[in-house]
This record gives sequence, structure tokens and C-alpha cells, in this order.
Amino acid sequence: MKFGKRLKQQTEQSLPEWRDKFLSYKELKKLVKLISSAAPSTLNKSLDYGKAEAEFMYLLNNEIDKFNAFFMEQEEDFVIRHKELPQRIKKVMETFGPNGTQPSEVEFKEQMAKLRKVIVNFHGEMVLLMNYSNINYTGLAKILKKYDKRTGGVLRLPVIQKVLQQPFFTTDLISKLVKECETTIESVFPPSEATAKRFREAPVPGEGIFKNTVAALLTMQEMRRGSSTTSHFSLPPLTLPDIDVISSLQVLSPIPIP
Repeated sequence: MKFGKRLKQQTEQSLPEWRDKFLSYKELKKLVKLISSAAPSTLNKSLDYGKAEAEFMYLLNNEIDKFNAFFMEQEEDFVIRHKELPQRIKKVMETFGPNGTQPSEVEFKEQMAKLRKVIVNFHGEMVLLMNYSNINYTGLAKILKKYDKRTGGVLRLPVIQKVLQQPFFTTDLISKLVKECETTIESVFPPSEATAKRFREAPVPGEGIFKNTVAALLTMQEMRRGSSTTSHFSLPPLTLPDIDVISSLQVLSPIPIP
């Protein structure tokens, strides 16, 4: 699949409010074509070339700024929400648990089911943000490769070296939060044997954000094993869990998700 189609697919599978935050790949591609067709052999072509070149660099830098602003905003929100999770779990247990102030098995199960759905969706959003970083970095690398190939320029290496230092590319914190979120689900909502057996025999299809999360994870895995060689432009190894592990977060629970 060509990258433009892959990007469109990923954008459509993302959260609606995220869709205008992805790389303007089509616009950058058009500018590369315009630059390569406006070789400065005459004065008029020189002017066209300079204008197209300036527009390309302006859009490229704006895109990187856009990625950073969006990524940092989401990351900050995720950190806050992650800190609130233990407090929310504790409040439900202290209120409706066996030793709570208002013990109620029915209410406890209902509240924990709601809370588990919140945590699973939260986990999914973080995986989507990691995919956002992945797909936009890949798009930048590809458009810069086109630029160098068609114009004879050497823009790719210096720009990518700069990109590697940008906040949107640095996903260590989000990866850590994803792992901690999985640990919370496994410790607070351990799977029953019956539910685990049901998952092994007949996994349920994902819906909503869960479906998008699985799609994002598959894309990250596919893109990172697309080449057997490594270079300055290669993405780092993927350290997220397997699809089966992601699936288990949705299915393996003694508490049904409404």
C-alpha cells in the first residue's frame, strides 16, 4: 500500500478530533512536484522555484510545530488522567467494596465495569498517540526522500536529525504509561478462567477505540518491519505488546464492559 493511502486510512481510523493534526502529505507532495518541475534555468522559472521552495520549507516547519503542539498537549492530558486512575479505583473500593462505607456487590460490579471501560479506552488513546508519532515521522521521512530524489537536494538527513530531537518523536513517557496502564488492568481486573477460555476459543471483534487501537498497532508493527536494513531514518524497535495482549485487555475480564 502506498504511503498516501496508508496515511488516509490511519487518519480515518483515528479519533475525529485528531484528524486535522496529521501530516499534510498531499500538499507537501504537490510542492515537491512543483519544485522539481521549476528548475531555475530561466528568470521566471527561478522565481517559481524560489517561491515553491519557500512554501515547501514553510509548510514543513509548520507541520513539525503542529505535531509537537498536539503531541505535548495530549501527553500532558494523559499524565494527569493516569495519576487520577488509582484514586478513582480506590474510591470505588472504599465506597462499594466488601469493607466500604456503602458495601454493595451489585453497585461495586457496575462501577468497576464502568471504570474498566474508561481504563481500556484510555490505554487505546495512548496507543493511538504512539501511532500518531510513528505515522507522521514516517511521512516526513518519505516526503524528504522524494524531495532529495527529485530536486537533487540534501534536505533529508539534516531535517530528520532535527526531527529525532522533537517532542512528538519522543514517546518514552507514553510507552511507560501504556505499560503501567496494562499492569493496572491485569492487577485490578484479573481474568477469570472461564473468560480466558472464551477468549482463546472465540475472540470477539473489536469496536470503537479498541478496533482503532488494534489497527494502529498492526500499522506500527508492519511499518517497522518493512525493511531489513537500518539507517538514520529507521524507526526504533516496537516495544508495545502483541495484538493478543492488546485484545486481552478488551476481552479478559470477569466484569463485562457495558
